Amino acid sequence: MADTYQSIYPSEPLLRSGDIVRPTATELLSLEYFEAEPDTMPTQIYEQHHILINLKDEPHRVENWRDDQHRDFIYRKNEIVVTPAGVESGWRWYAKSKVIVITLKPDKMEQFAQNELGVLLNPTQLSSIPQFIDEDLTEAGVLLLNALQSEGIGSAVMFESLARVFLVKLIQKYGLERDEEYAFTQSFTAQHYKRVLDYIADNFGQTIMLEDLAGQASLSTYHFSRLFKQTIGQSPHQFVMTYRIEQAKKMLATPTSMIDIALRCGFADQAHFSRVFKKFEGQTPKAWRKAQ
Repeated sequence: MADTYQSIYPSEPLLRSGDIVRPTATELLSLEYFEAEPDTMPTQIYEQHHILINLKDEPHRVENWRDDQHRDFIYRKNEIVVTPAGVESGWRWYAKSKVIVITLKPDKMEQFAQNELGVLLNPTQLSSIPQFIDEDLTEAGVLLLNALQSEGIGSAVMFESLARVFLVKLIQKYGLERDEEYAFTQSFTAQHYKRVLDYIADNFGQTIMLEDLAGQASLSTYHFSRLFKQTIGQSPHQFVMTYRIEQAKKMLATPTSMIDIALRCGFADQAHFSRVFKKFEGQTPKAWRKAQ
């Protein structure tokens, strides 16, 4: 797989979010804006989702090779094209492009949906929507671009907030699992999962027992553990620790002391926090904070 879509785009972006905003925002998504003369991109398979929003006023011809399908179409202003992770895609365009490219990491998108929205994503996520018009989502993408162009002292904060808005709109409309395909069962429903997540969000700074979580779903600890891992893909303990680490990363972006973060996120002490953080992130909390 190619590293990123942008790594083989035939011109440099005029604007790139990674040059401006802090890493906590770019963990959610990144944005580049391109104006490229007519050219081609070879077929590649990417590990990320790419969402292309066309800002060019004049309709222009574009060809797209998508797995075994060849699409030859007129690309119109505000039209959105999605290339999901794992899909082989190549391009040819016949007029100068003016396009926003938004890149999403599938695992981060899934984590955002679970931890902050309390929903599970369709396993295929965005694969069923190659091309569409959505004025609301286009406007959210343009607002992201405007936040980068503003160059004000609050542009990075604004970008991060708007990134969350964009993700919520995208997930609500196109990322959710269909009921008939859900991994949920009558024993462990979406409502059960939401209650468990809400309990963790309210109590992650305290000791959370397996019995407490199972009680939210009115299940025995044995059946809850089995159904939770079967549905979510993590054991309840792993999920709680992942949630605590995500909250700790938000606090590490502030001047809060390490011991306060450790205790507020439910770790026994600073050493325990450091060990778990390094296991999940590959570096200590101190090193992670310094890198931001």
